[in-house]
Amino acid sequence: MTLIAILIGTIAAGVGSVWLAALLGFAMLARFTQHMLSLAAGALLATAFMHLLPEAFESAASAHELFALLLGGLVFFFLLDKAELWHHGHEHHQLTSADAPEHHHGHAHPHADPHAHGHAHHHHHHDHSPRSGGWAVLAGDSVHAFGDGILIASAFMADMRLGVVAALAVLAHEVPHHMGDLVVLQQTSRTSRMAIVKVSLAGTVTALGGIVGYVLLNQLEDFLPYFLVAASSSFVYVALADLIPQLQKRLGLRATLAQVVWLLAGIALVTLVSGLAHSH
Repeated sequence: MTLIAILIGTIAAGVGSVWLAALLGFAMLARFTQHMLSLAAGALLATAFMHLLPEAFESAASAHELFALLLGGLVFFFLLDKAELWHHGHEHHQLTSADAPEHHHGHAHPHADPHAHGHAHHHHHHDHSPRSGGWAVLAGDSVHAFGDGILIASAFMADMRLGVVAALAVLAHEVPHHMGDLVVLQQTSRTSRMAIVKVSLAGTVTALGGIVGYVLLNQLEDFLPYFLVAASSSFVYVALADLIPQLQKRLGLRATLAQVVWLLAGIALVTLVSGLAHSH
């Protein structure tokens, strides 16, 4: 019975929060793309610094080890970015050499997009960082979701009502954060639906964390702080290396103020919801 409750709670929190974020996020994204980037950066940074890291450092784990893991995570995502860029550049090189004879003879492939060559060229120069940022977000999401699953499982095993509150708290604090994830993945996925599917799949890892937590809770509790820090490193990396550079343009005073306000709104939203979740 407890296991069924854990599964329902983890799936509702992990996947339900993504769908709710999609409903809210894509409605706003169509109208406020630049603002949503600011909101996403704020939400990801606040999730890491106001929610996950404080929880990790409140544990008995060594602060030295946790900081080392945070640094290791940032370096890992930097290298992942490099590998993705290198691979993407290599693909682009093959694409241009393969396209050259076609353009020379003036024959287009019957199914080719007339803008494909130009798009690939543009994509290579401008869009590679969000592409790899998507991987970093999904990796962080999966680790974060696994940790959430363990937290929900431990709450259900302590008391059913506490489990329901924990699942609702996770669902609530994941919504603003998933809105941020969907903004990042919107840039890397072919369609909005694909972005939702990817984040939903990462969300289902919450159920896996719940099952593993149910079976191995006593052994896993010591590792929870490390899961939280590993997830934090990906969110900090994506916000600082991927989203904020896109916001660093010379803008007028009004546009700059709007960016700052939306960034602060993302931070405030996550901080507020995390505070409510903790108070319960």
